[in-house]
Amino acid sequence: MCGIVAYIGDKPALPVLIQGLRRLEYRGYDSAGVALLNGDSIERVRSVGKIDFLTDKVKTRPPAGTLGIAHTRWATHGGVTEENAHPHVALDGKLAVVHNGIIENYRELKEQLAGVNFVSQTDTEVLAHLIGRHYHGDLRSAVQQALAHVRGTYGLVVMHADHPDQLVAARLGSPLVIGIGEGEHYLASDATPILPYTKKVVFLEDGEVADVSRAALETFNLKDETVAKHVEEIDWDQTQAEKQGYPHFMLKEIFDQPTVFQDAVRGRYDLTEGTGRLGGINLTEEEMRRINRVVFIACGTASYAAMIGKYAFERLVGIPAEVDVASEFRYRDPVVDDRTLVFAISQSGETADTLAAVREAKRKGAFVRGIVNVVGSTIARETDGGTYIHAGPELAVASTKAYTNMVAIMLLYALQFGRLRRVSIATGQRLLSALREIPEKMKAILAQSDEIRSMAEEYIRHRDMLFLGRGINYPVALEGSLKLKEISYIHAEAYPGGEMKHGPIALLSPDFPVMAIMTRNQLYDKMRSNIEEVRARGARVILIATVGDDRAREISDRIVYVPETMELLEPLLNTIPLQLFAYHAAVALGKDVDRPRNLAKSVTVE
Repeated sequence: MCGIVAYIGDKPALPVLIQGLRRLEYRGYDSAGVALLNGDSIERVRSVGKIDFLTDKVKTRPPAGTLGIAHTRWATHGGVTEENAHPHVALDGKLAVVHNGIIENYRELKEQLAGVNFVSQTDTEVLAHLIGRHYHGDLRSAVQQALAHVRGTYGLVVMHADHPDQLVAARLGSPLVIGIGEGEHYLASDATPILPYTKKVVFLEDGEVADVSRAALETFNLKDETVAKHVEEIDWDQTQAEKQGYPHFMLKEIFDQPTVFQDAVRGRYDLTEGTGRLGGINLTEEEMRRINRVVFIACGTASYAAMIGKYAFERLVGIPAEVDVASEFRYRDPVVDDRTLVFAISQSGETADTLAAVREAKRKGAFVRGIVNVVGSTIARETDGGTYIHAGPELAVASTKAYTNMVAIMLLYALQFGRLRRVSIATGQRLLSALREIPEKMKAILAQSDEIRSMAEEYIRHRDMLFLGRGINYPVALEGSLKLKEISYIHAEAYPGGEMKHGPIALLSPDFPVMAIMTRNQLYDKMRSNIEEVRARGARVILIATVGDDRAREISDRIVYVPETMELLEPLLNTIPLQLFAYHAAVALGKDVDRPRNLAKSVTVE
């Protein structure tokens, strides 16, 4: 992953490819490359770093040709090196591939490709050689046959030196768009690179393979059956294209969550063993067993995600865990030692307070690991290991999908440590099976966006709001409160449900509504009692409740139902209605949702 551009036509391909890559820079990347058909051979140029470095390399000897493919990579398999950058080649350089997604069974496939000299650490090079193994003169057939053996996700484009009027593209879980021009076609991972040339597009669906020439576009399934496609005309500008038709980046990123959640967990667990498999921890099993305390350091939304990590570690691992606000961590004398594991959590990986806390924890001898989104960021470089959350670029200031993926990674870490101590295989398998169901359950909540909008519009006349949760849903309440404050500027506070009666209850009135999370878990009855106290003071109540809980209607004015899941996984679902509520409230109030006042995406000053 991250961005694909391809062109077939009569004009020079290189300017189209480079400009297309620039239009995909918003997605984030760490390396880039192009491959063009020049005569009867493929010329490939790749570089680490910004696209400017790639353009500098091609200036000296620009590859010619009117057919080519290009890619910006965000490292998943293998480090940030030129060898790992796309395009990848096979068949002595005659076949080239660009690919987004993750091939889950690439290790098995690699073992089957006996005799192949692999020069990268990527799953994509394995895919290139797999297609090459099936190639016998028919490029589309080779792609179809190869993909029949693949588990995972892909958006890919393939070219071959012996096929100067053909590109083959395929999609499963990773978007591909084909732009239709006069005697030319453009392919990309989203519409942004295509819009300067044509508004007529075809969107590939999962399981489809496109055979693209200069004059024609044919679409098939993996069984080589023809698929009829509808040509759409899109009326987007570039910013809208980056938003993929959503009115704001924040809404797009809320709706991204089912997909990026899968990106976060894919290949990082072992269902057979019922455990997480996060190699970035860079600790032996013996070192992991020696850890007797975990400290999470983070700021803002990341700190609320960390609180869920605390619950998960204490429950699954059985060792003390605490959350420290990073801005305070180094200004006291934190007690950490060589048996303490410190997780530094930051979307940008550049948060100044968290970075300072990392350095303090390292000075005191702790194991320090990062959980970040941005590849190559300072926290990623200065920690001794960790995990990228693979949420993709998050352009709205208010974090949504990064929060979800942070939670997912911490749950997997807790399970990985827990299996070494007290979690049985069966328990681990149950948790992982429930985790695999999360994306579909997220979609069920997102389908209620219009209903949540109407609810938000009803409540925006109130200038104050209280959020309540208990147990693992207390951090959810904190995050919901923060989102509403950040983008709508409505004053909101969050409390544990049981703490409300120790002061905040004095605020309650018909003009002070309460948003409460009351899903079915071990604290359900306690939370219900807290809500009944709220009702007794005349405050209006919006409930987040579990599907099928008809009794919840008795104590609510408005209700959002979420699918049932295991208690530790509830925050992955219960946060989404609160994100949507905040978003729709801010839109209704006419606020700048993506760029709220006084806030920055990456807080790089203390």
